[in-house]
Amino acid sequence: MLVDLHVHTTASDGLDNPRDVVCKAKKLNLKAVAITDHDTFGGLQEALQATETVNMEVVTGIELSAEYKGKEVHILGYLMDIMDKDLAYHLSFFKKSRVERVHKIVQKLQQLNLPICKDEVFSQAKYGIIGRPHIARVLINKGVVGSVGEAFDKYIGQDGMAFVPRVKYTPAKAVRLIRNAGGVAVIAHPGLAKLDNYIPRLVEEGLQGIEVYHPQHSQVDIDHYLYMAKQYELLVTGGSDYHGPDARGHETLGTATISYHVVKEIYNLAGS
Repeated sequence: MLVDLHVHTTASDGLDNPRDVVCKAKKLNLKAVAITDHDTFGGLQEALQATETVNMEVVTGIELSAEYKGKEVHILGYLMDIMDKDLAYHLSFFKKSRVERVHKIVQKLQQLNLPICKDEVFSQAKYGIIGRPHIARVLINKGVVGSVGEAFDKYIGQDGMAFVPRVKYTPAKAVRLIRNAGGVAVIAHPGLAKLDNYIPRLVEEGLQGIEVYHPQHSQVDIDHYLYMAKQYELLVTGGSDYHGPDARGHETLGTATISYHVVKEIYNLAGS
């Protein structure tokens, strides 16, 4: 029995709504799927409601975006108390910061004489958390770029002409937020950030797991992070980082999975 513990929906920058994600996971014969939208629990209710008619287990989760030494580091959180007041305060702050960032990026793009307005971007996000992928999709629709990857490389990525830095907070803080809310903190796709020397510090802060299996991890990465997981006694997890069939560089749902027994271990760790 396999599970996918890293999935995004339209509640953040995914292309499929939460119910569709649950139904797709069922068709793939997955035992469970974790909804881990960026900085929000907005997709969880719909996903959980879907389980009333679809025999599929949904693990409540989130992916917090942080930064260390100029590199993005994402921390997955599972089984947190979504009503935790401190966590709710920070998520509200993150949401506001994302909106302000999008406004600034759109202004920069307009200064480059590109045909884009903020209303088009927010219509892409619908009810979900706004982010740069929504800007990229507008640029694609306008014919400015041919792909999300090109939009990031040329305009909105770190080296792009319209880049605006995010409000910075550390991965260590993200780990503490998750743990203080009774959740299980797991570093996502560490092979992308290449900050292995920072992982021991995160372990000291309460990191409990490491996402070893990910579509963008090579076999060398997998072997390396399996070794690190054993070295620091971390839970080994895996997930597809699914954003939808047209998202930037991400594979399809269920591409990277892990055995269901890991879900049981997450439940055992929650609240510890």
